[in-house]
Amino acid sequence: MHVDHAHGQDAYLKALGGVLDAFGQLDDRAMLATSGCFGWNVGDVLTHVHLGLQEMLLALGMYTDEPPDSDAATYWQAFPPNHGVLSDDQLDDIQFVRRTNAAYRRPADALRHFGITANGLLDRVPTLPEVAMPFQGKVLTSGDFLSIWVVELVIHHLDLQAEVTLPDPDPTALRLTRQVIEALVGDELPHGVPDRTVVLIGAGREPVTEAHSRAVGKLAARLPVLG
Repeated sequence: MHVDHAHGQDAYLKALGGVLDAFGQLDDRAMLATSGCFGWNVGDVLTHVHLGLQEMLLALGMYTDEPPDSDAATYWQAFPPNHGVLSDDQLDDIQFVRRTNAAYRRPADALRHFGITANGLLDRVPTLPEVAMPFQGKVLTSGDFLSIWVVELVIHHLDLQAEVTLPDPDPTALRLTRQVIEALVGDELPHGVPDRTVVLIGAGREPVTEAHSRAVGKLAARLPVLG
């Protein structure tokens, strides 16, 4: 699944803008609320996203003449769903993020650092040329590179909503994330199933219930595709 450079830029800027707006509505109490991501509260999710965005910011200046070997969907095949069984590496990551977030004196203090990085990316991404980019041992087109971050941002945006009332992710970003999940499933899911629901069950944030199974049919057996 290849994503056009301009579409990837547009969806990314909307996804990051949505996350930035959502985090801007949080206070100390909300930052301590449970998230939709196992083992993390809302503040932990913010810290995880922030660490990822710092990695992304560094990667934006790295281009290559090598041909792409991964795309917006196949990139995620290296991170299969864990089906409730956590590896030592995953446990290490959960604990590292929790400790990093806990270093802030007050829960909401992390928001300021996140805002600096996010606003830097909102300035930098519009200037990104259409290139091939090396990232985590793979080579992606710039459109596909931006799209993997759209997926990351949209899923974690939805994670914020487990106990905190916030607006949904931007529809363009949500739709692109659905398309990535469908590419990993290997087929389109029924149009009557909302994008938000597809993302939640596709990313393992909601169990595939009997109602979901009726809605998506035999494809339910292939979900989730992200973990």
